[in-house]
Amino acid sequence: MQKIVPITSDEWKSCNQFNRDIMEEFLDNSTELSPQSLKAYRSNLMIWFNWIRENLENKRQIDIKSREYLRYQNWLVRLEHSSSDIHNKRSAISTLNNYIMLYYEDLYPTFHNFINKGIKQPEKAFVHPKIPPTKAEMAMMIEKLEAKDEWQKIAYLKFTFETGCRRGESRQLLKNIINSEPVVKTKKVKNEDGFEEIKDIKYYKTPEIRCKGKGKTGKLRRLKFSDYAMDALKKWVEMRGEDDCEFMFVVKTPTEVHRVGENTFNQWATNTFAKILGRRFHPHILRESRATSIVVEEGKSIETAQKLLGHNSSETTKIYVINDDDDDDDELFAD
Repeated sequence: MQKIVPITSDEWKSCNQFNRDIMEEFLDNSTELSPQSLKAYRSNLMIWFNWIRENLENKRQIDIKSREYLRYQNWLVRLEHSSSDIHNKRSAISTLNNYIMLYYEDLYPTFHNFINKGIKQPEKAFVHPKIPPTKAEMAMMIEKLEAKDEWQKIAYLKFTFETGCRRGESRQLLKNIINSEPVVKTKKVKNEDGFEEIKDIKYYKTPEIRCKGKGKTGKLRRLKFSDYAMDALKKWVEMRGEDDCEFMFVVKTPTEVHRVGENTFNQWATNTFAKILGRRFHPHILRESRATSIVVEEGKSIETAQKLLGHNSSETTKIYVINDDDDDDDELFAD
């Protein structure tokens, strides 16, 4: 893929004033978007308006024709951008069009969304098969990391797997979580045979963490985890020593200690976890691994996994459960 060079300040100032103003107004009024989504929308719209400046004589958004947008989309295809990236850029432009149609109908009654169904989205390219690590593979990775005293990475793996959280949620965890008192209760739970039995339940809960969701605050949730993760978090804080950074996962330099960026987790996944596991690994696969473990390995309901992952619908959770159903039709070949 050929990356698009970031838009310079001078280039942006040269873009059509109408386009710049309507973008700012649109983003200011998009209260349902998270800060991360707003950032992506801004970047994608700036790329679009700069392309208009360079290729369409700096037209206003309301003067663009469908065939002109098609030229832009084909340009992205020639640059070998992924179908998902093109989809995101297309969505930003289309949503802005809908905003103009809704709120400026009196001024521009003939304007319509020039991105129509007739302009096909690029077909998805090859998708890597999703193979989430099993509990046994997680144990193997952790054993290898323990041999190298990689306790921050162990703590990250255990906490992120057990809570099923995302990168942005893991990096919000504070190191004082190790001082939390556990929640202890006695409950009736179903055993492997489906019979109820009384068991002691013990877990820890984080303070409210901003999880993925609409708006600036997103969805505030308290994530649950057990001693499996807590022991690793405590060990990492002990190995880390004293510093002034309040966050659990950090980058240490000769002059300071600061919170990790989300890309740090990507680097750990590619440079460490994938090499140990022997196949492709990315942070989000830990959510899929947790969902699969709950439903397939532990035999719990899809609703249990849904609640842990914080999905609004169990249909979303089903996408995360990777089930090898190769033997589902074996009975068709019985003698």
